[in-house]
Amino acid sequence: MDKKKEFTGIRGRTLPETKMSFAFHSSPCEGKPNVVYIVLDDLGFAQLGCYGSTIHTPNIDKLAYEGARFNNFHTTAICSATRCSLLTGANHHSAGVAGLLELTTGISNNRGGIDPAFGTIAEILREYDYRTFAVGKWHLSTIKEMNPNGPYNNWPLGKGFENYYGFLACQMNQWNPTLTRDNSFVDAPKKARDGYHLTEDLTDHAIEYVFHHHMEDPERPFFMYLAYGGMHAPHHAPKEYIEKYHGKFDEGWDRIREVWYENQKRLGVIPENAKLTERNELVEAWDLLSDKEKKAFSRSMEVFAGYLEYTDAQIGRFIDYLDAIGQLDNTIVVLLSDNGTSPEGGVSGTHNSCKGFKMKEKDEEQIDRILRHYDDIGDEYSWPHYQIGWANAGNTPFQWYKTWVHNGGVKDPLIIRYPKVIKNAGEIVPQYAHVSDVTPTILDLIGLPKPQFIKGVPQKPLEGISFGYALHDPEAKPQKTIQYYEMYGNRAIYKDGWKAVVNHAFNDSFNDDVWELYHVEEDYSESEDVADQYPEKLQELKEYWTIEAAKYNVFPMFPKGFHATTSEITENRHKMVLPAKRIVYNNIILPHECSEDPGLCYRAHSVSIKLDRKDKTEEGVLISKGDRLAGISFYIINNHLKYVYNVDGEERYIVQSDRELPEGKITVSYRMELPDGKSGHVHIYINDDPVGDVEISKLIWSPSYPMGIKVNKYSSVYDDDYESPFAYGGIMDEMIIDVDAVNVDVEAELARATNID
Repeated sequence: MDKKKEFTGIRGRTLPETKMSFAFHSSPCEGKPNVVYIVLDDLGFAQLGCYGSTIHTPNIDKLAYEGARFNNFHTTAICSATRCSLLTGANHHSAGVAGLLELTTGISNNRGGIDPAFGTIAEILREYDYRTFAVGKWHLSTIKEMNPNGPYNNWPLGKGFENYYGFLACQMNQWNPTLTRDNSFVDAPKKARDGYHLTEDLTDHAIEYVFHHHMEDPERPFFMYLAYGGMHAPHHAPKEYIEKYHGKFDEGWDRIREVWYENQKRLGVIPENAKLTERNELVEAWDLLSDKEKKAFSRSMEVFAGYLEYTDAQIGRFIDYLDAIGQLDNTIVVLLSDNGTSPEGGVSGTHNSCKGFKMKEKDEEQIDRILRHYDDIGDEYSWPHYQIGWANAGNTPFQWYKTWVHNGGVKDPLIIRYPKVIKNAGEIVPQYAHVSDVTPTILDLIGLPKPQFIKGVPQKPLEGISFGYALHDPEAKPQKTIQYYEMYGNRAIYKDGWKAVVNHAFNDSFNDDVWELYHVEEDYSESEDVADQYPEKLQELKEYWTIEAAKYNVFPMFPKGFHATTSEITENRHKMVLPAKRIVYNNIILPHECSEDPGLCYRAHSVSIKLDRKDKTEEGVLISKGDRLAGISFYIINNHLKYVYNVDGEERYIVQSDRELPEGKITVSYRMELPDGKSGHVHIYINDDPVGDVEISKLIWSPSYPMGIKVNKYSSVYDDDYESPFAYGGIMDEMIIDVDAVNVDVEAELARATNID
């Protein structure tokens, strides 16, 4: 590493008059270790081999057996909030990310990105001359910001990273992703048919960043934030990995849960006296399922397991590279999940989650579809998610899931490998810890304080505390004694071995909430509610929760969770607060993607496009949203105008113009009407003359892709007609999108949200 050079001479009017003198001093990061955060998504406490699973995860297990596993580590219960807390060392409400970035209110606790007063660890370490890289899922900027023109202040490069490659959204198609490099959108290096998978691509880029850094400046430490898409849906995996698990889950989730529970005891990751909690009301006993259901549900879990083992293999590639260049033992490796398992597959699971999911009711159509696609589920023609029964098994021995603040939502795997500090390889760390404590711990281990200013912004202090003491001595007295939780009305507080918690997911009003009480120091898995036995203790903890909530900017809370209350995703779109708006694009020369979604799949709207057609052979996509799994496309083919509404890759609504298009300056348009918010009617026009219409009986939520103008980039919304990208090469003078208003009494909703006993 080059020494830092500081001019100490005398400056003259000219160079010959200047007295040259320099002082050389060490970089503040000289001799410091590298730091790597590996973040997995929707991975439950029990799903890694080293935490009791029968899923093969040898590379992650090796990190655990060469380092330390935590069995009392907690997150925020959802991805954006956990990532915010992880990177800043603060509570997520304080730092401005109350929950998902998609549900931003603009209030200080839900501002649409991380508060600059809480600098990220990347920003902190850059102040000390570290190199900083981010690869993978970001999910810390709003949808409106995810466009080629920014703003970029909430993108990775705006939050301290010098290089970034990955995806900005909450979830991503692993076969056909929307990718970002630094501050630009880029294409994947190859197609799925050529063997592309995003997980491998992310690993390639992580290795590439470290390779170039190590070649040029090997003594300078780096920070790598490596956040994979796994294990969030869609569960996409190479077929050979899925087939490894054929028949491995035929015994069902009840038996698998028992096996994993016994494994956990044998491995010591749960105490001997820990109880296995009961199935909750959303999970049916495996023995009561039909043979058809058992076959479909087992296959869904095989796909998930294959995806996890494949992700583990890619993590192994990166770790092996660090070892090959002699940097592994000089690197603090931190691996964690951002929340507990996801219930978003509902009781029946999905072959294509783009259609929506039913949380409580059986969905025979999805079950039949899983069986129809039994041999190819997990490929690029699917968007699968396993059943809620498997999510329950993944959180063994706990209850509930992601967004709940019971253990099933917040108690997650944490593995740290750093042999210079962890002397008892393979140890289990039992001390209570929270995700806000990770960055304070890393700064403590490498001996660097948080700066008072970052990029001119006065910094607020870290809110988490270091658990470095626990890495030195797993028998030490816990130093973290209190921690609040809140996620979409689900609330909890831990204090001195006790936990009070509220399951708000099923209630419309906070007044209907019932607090539960667990003595978690004795009852590890939260299996016995003792609220009736210790009413004074419960009242004490409720009061502490209110104090902590006020202290850390929790209010106002979002009025309602969404996982347990939504029968289908499409039911609640008419309840959203969405004003009318007009979007105008002029002189559209090139194909363009816009991250802002005006609601082409689920809001009443009109699209009007002015074309100057020089030739009747000009064809291609005019506007699109989505891909082969779901979405809309409005395009010209064979000199006809055509509109396709793709519900789920199998059910489509199509209308084609009853006449050919003329040459010259023309206007083509369509109008989507939604009379009841649950079904639609689309009319298409040429020069304001109606030329066709189609009724749409089922609506979909917006697919996770940018809106395409003059292009359908990733895969074709309608494969039967064209191959992606099918870009329109003609002259498009203007496009106007008019979107109708959807109104809700916001003040009444917020008032209800803060009406707490």
